[in-house]
Amino acid sequence: MTMLPELFDNNRKWADAYSLSDPDFFQRLSQQQKPEYLWLGCSDSRVPANQIVGLAPGEVFVHRNIANVVNHTDFNSLSVIEYAVAALQVKHIIVCGHYGCGGVQAASQNHHLGLIDNWLRHIRDVRQKHEQTLAQLEDETQRFRRMCELNVIEQVRNVCHTTIVQECWAQNRPLAVHGWIYGIEDGILHDLDVTITDVGQVSEAYRVAIGS
Repeated sequence: MTMLPELFDNNRKWADAYSLSDPDFFQRLSQQQKPEYLWLGCSDSRVPANQIVGLAPGEVFVHRNIANVVNHTDFNSLSVIEYAVAALQVKHIIVCGHYGCGGVQAASQNHHLGLIDNWLRHIRDVRQKHEQTLAQLEDETQRFRRMCELNVIEQVRNVCHTTIVQECWAQNRPLAVHGWIYGIEDGILHDLDVTITDVGQVSEAYRVAIGS
């Protein structure tokens, strides 16, 4: 019971299947890590980064937290971004949220949930910032979906304003920051049209993405 043997069995089958199709795969993987992509996503178990974009282990550097938040006082996410940009030299940072996000939903409700309230405060700030836009949507489902999108857009902006990304662009190194959202109900990714490749694009891309 404590050893979870079925998971070890699954691991063995997974490793054997990879080795059968590509005998040198794990040997190559052990030699280096050179992904082109950093994925900043939600911890939701229904949104597995590698699988939904069809990439193998080693091709995506991943950081996940509740509601895919990038906060300037969170040294966990900042350390991940710095390592990905400075050491791995990724070419793309993808902030990916998803419709039906429990973190966004919880932040939209004024209930006391405990310790997580401190984390949800960042998302509640997004909701308050866009309160007028959200109020124009009469349907509650539409408001919820738009709130999930706006949260992604705000986190893209936060990524672009980190000193890590700013310094990368100042050195004229290629780096694009993207905002995507995933539909759990159909498995489809959607581009939120907020791709930014240099500091001069941040304000305009943000304005277009939020529709102002």
